[in-house]
Amino acid sequence: MNFAEQVLAVNDDLPIRTDKPVHSGKVRSVYWLTEEDSHRLIKEKGYNVAADAPLAIMIISDRISAFDCIWHGEGGLKGIPGKGAALNAISNHWFQLFKDNNLADSHILDIPHPFVWIVQKAKPVMIEAICRQYITGSMWRAYTNGEREFCGIQIPERLEKDEQLPELLLTPSTKGILKGIDGVAEVDDVNITRKNIEDSYDKFNFSCIEDIDLYEKLLKEGFAVISKALNKIDQIFVDTKFEFGYVNDAQGNEKLIYMDEVGTPDSSRIWDKNAYRSGHIIENSKEGFRQFLLNHFAEPDILLNKNRMEERFALARDNELPLEAMMELSKTYLDIAAKITGAPITLSDNPKAEIIKVLKEEYQLVD
Repeated sequence: MNFAEQVLAVNDDLPIRTDKPVHSGKVRSVYWLTEEDSHRLIKEKGYNVAADAPLAIMIISDRISAFDCIWHGEGGLKGIPGKGAALNAISNHWFQLFKDNNLADSHILDIPHPFVWIVQKAKPVMIEAICRQYITGSMWRAYTNGEREFCGIQIPERLEKDEQLPELLLTPSTKGILKGIDGVAEVDDVNITRKNIEDSYDKFNFSCIEDIDLYEKLLKEGFAVISKALNKIDQIFVDTKFEFGYVNDAQGNEKLIYMDEVGTPDSSRIWDKNAYRSGHIIENSKEGFRQFLLNHFAEPDILLNKNRMEERFALARDNELPLEAMMELSKTYLDIAAKITGAPITLSDNPKAEIIKVLKEEYQLVD
């Protein structure tokens, strides 16, 4: 089998009926349905949303993003085999566990195919809600440079690399460029404090100041549910990113929900527990790939320094990564997905054709 054929790298060219431009992010593409199709599906499928809620088809790809760049491999490999299906399967598993534990809902209404979500439009909270249980990664790099305050929180002295923190830390950053907030730089992904959020809650898209407590509660509860489940399969939930938004249910009640993906190897660090106990770090997440990139290139500063973005984009564009590294990452995604969900991920021979078929025959969304 030619792995390049199994990879869904381009996901913004499907013949899904839409009257708006397709939005393509680093990994997912979003097709907003027509008003007519949104109304029809809400009625036909009985989704618990407002009758006039805009719906979208969200299609994941197998593209690999790291350090804000999309990477490719030898032999025309434009992504990681199995990555998209693994990410969706893991997110679906955790969202179901959240429901089982009476946590908040998510934006996902339906899962027609392993690569596809039908989602409702949400008003996003403009925060990357990051929580950390161990000191590693960017936080450790800042700590070694003498920083002891993160997002308004004081961190104790004498911490060791990869050590468990005294408590779960909430270290939020901005989602997108927010303007006119005192003390918050007008750049994407800048660390913020709880006081920043309280002082300008409306600019972060919170409906009321009390919802800051709710978002922190959902953040901690979601982290705890995933951490407990991972612990049972000898994995450590190191840190993660959540996103939140508002939607209205069928009765018109506004509610705060989980958005995007949760607890995946893309949005989280996951370590092997037994290896950690014996003093080794085995990354079951994209972090291992980031470390590979830092070691692979002669000047890792290009990947870490935001003032060298042009060089970074050129690095990703002009370098085919070794096939071995791409397939090692594929194994990481497939193995952790099978561990978490209890079922192997089956690679599709032609994911695009499968997606078109199911959306045409079962949802009448392809002309």
